[in-house]
Amino acid sequence: MLQHVRPAVVLLVLISALTGLVYPLAITGIAQIATPHQADGSLIEKDGVVVGSALIGQNFKTDRYFHPRPSATNEPDPKDPSKTIDDPYNAANSSGSNLGPTSKTLVDRVKAGVEAWRTMAGPGPVPADAVTTSASGLDPDVSPQTALAQVASVAKARGLPEDRVRALVEGAIERPFLGLIGEPTVNVLQLNMALDQLKSS
Repeated sequence: MLQHVRPAVVLLVLISALTGLVYPLAITGIAQIATPHQADGSLIEKDGVVVGSALIGQNFKTDRYFHPRPSATNEPDPKDPSKTIDDPYNAANSSGSNLGPTSKTLVDRVKAGVEAWRTMAGPGPVPADAVTTSASGLDPDVSPQTALAQVASVAKARGLPEDRVRALVEGAIERPFLGLIGEPTVNVLQLNMALDQLKSS
């Protein structure tokens, strides 16, 4: 019996070592050499201090900054752990709302988002990503239309000419890879950091 058990145990240990240690360490090492910035989480620094990641959105609320796409992430309610409360851009709890198109909660939330958007950006078409959440709840990007529609509001709040703020947004648009893969996007954190630099320049 031992002659049958021993090869199975040896094989189990070998496969576990290969797939659980050797392979992950090799991939991590290759990633650190080939793309260290991405391998470390695409962290963004300001004056030597990490202020966020290019991959995870942040909740900018004031008129002085461009607003991100809404987030549906939440956390347990401290008063009642059986319930949850909104906690936008909670990277420890990535999730969508899981609300269907017939959900009254979803309809009410989108209506409230449209009203808030019109208050900020004025009349006109409302970009879908301005009032709907992403599947992860952590989307760091908005469409160029969503960013450009906020130019007047941000420029007014900062006392800057609209054309300078618009040029900043247009310069921040990330084009599709090879002109074909993906959609044009604007990273909100990087745009707002450039906006702070524009203010001080």
